[in-house]
Amino acid sequence: MGHGDGRGRVVSSADADDTGTRILHVDMDAFYAAVEVLDDPSLRGLPLIIGAPDGRSVVSSASYEARRYGVRAAMPVSQALRLCPSARVVLPHFHRYQEVSRQVMAIFESFTPLVEPLSVDEAFLDVGGVRRLWGSPARIAQLVRERVQSEVGISCSVGVAATKHVAKMASTIAKPDGMLVVAAADTLEFLAPRPVRAMWGVGPKAAESLEGRGIRTILDIRESSREMLDRAVGPALSARLSLLSRGEDARAVETDRVEKSIGHEETFDEDISDRVFLRAELLRLADRVAARLRRAGWETSTVAIKVRFQDFRTISRSQTLAEPTAVGQRIGEAAQALFNQIESREPVRLVGVRAEKLLPAGGGRIGLWDDDEDWRRVEGAVDDATARFGSSTITRARHLGRGEGHGGAAHPKAHGVEW
Repeated sequence: MGHGDGRGRVVSSADADDTGTRILHVDMDAFYAAVEVLDDPSLRGLPLIIGAPDGRSVVSSASYEARRYGVRAAMPVSQALRLCPSARVVLPHFHRYQEVSRQVMAIFESFTPLVEPLSVDEAFLDVGGVRRLWGSPARIAQLVRERVQSEVGISCSVGVAATKHVAKMASTIAKPDGMLVVAAADTLEFLAPRPVRAMWGVGPKAAESLEGRGIRTILDIRESSREMLDRAVGPALSARLSLLSRGEDARAVETDRVEKSIGHEETFDEDISDRVFLRAELLRLADRVAARLRRAGWETSTVAIKVRFQDFRTISRSQTLAEPTAVGQRIGEAAQALFNQIESREPVRLVGVRAEKLLPAGGGRIGLWDDDEDWRRVEGAVDDATARFGSSTITRARHLGRGEGHGGAAHPKAHGVEW
């Protein structure tokens, strides 16, 4: 298995057997860092940390040269610099990353209409129906890599397999700048020795629970009883892992993926103990989330918050709303209520608000009256003013003088403070 820094990289030969495959997972290599090098070639070959240089932010991305020192995304920049003192810290340019991402996605769509973007730097492609045009899946993967390199100027890694899960694992192992093909008949053999942590959807807690029971590889999952897996990770996840361990993944490439959540978070320059301030910050973030919901034509049925304390301990809470909404006041009140349930009074490093389980606006039931009518009218006026004069034109009085941020940290696989 790859280590995230290129060690343990495995790639296929040009004539690899791709029988039974149709799914490509394409992942750009150290995308943010690669774009910075593209725009400033003098950075090539240097250990790069993409993030704010103040040390309070986290690493958005890092070049492979920095990763070999142990630098990882989501790591505090201060810790990253201790691991790699010679690293160059480069401020992120998210609009530029989006621009390059659009170029890359256009290349994918020139091969097949069945493209499912997962983030700005990765996507699934179903190439089963375009073989007559372009050749076998492995050949298409090679063409994709060549065109991204020649037309955009950066490299990508591609996994080719019969299912999305295996294709994604294969692209990770092939990084950087490689291709790994797993024929359908080789799927079980490919999966067997891989660590459980390599499985898509297995987080640190689930991995620890599995490993604590001696379940360390995907073969171990395949050979474990459902009762043991249920006790380790719960019935829902254990059922999914059992299927994936046997190479069974019925998920198709979704060309009309609905954005599953919209969120914003803020990392403070100094740890904050003032709960009144933190409650106001949650309301400010809720307003930003609601504005994005309205622009996209969505409403949220679940509100979640994230709170990171001084020692980096992070907790999340969520609440299902009585009715879907895109009203910032309503989202903010839910976020504040969740925050009030947190007993810890330790200083807070970061807070975030997220809208989940999104629904098309206006799809909820219509009551006899609209409790949010006044707020809806006010926020609609704010939207109009923002569209005409910019985002800083109107804000709540309690937010005046605070500006847009306090050294906000970037999410490793999304735009700025979105999560």
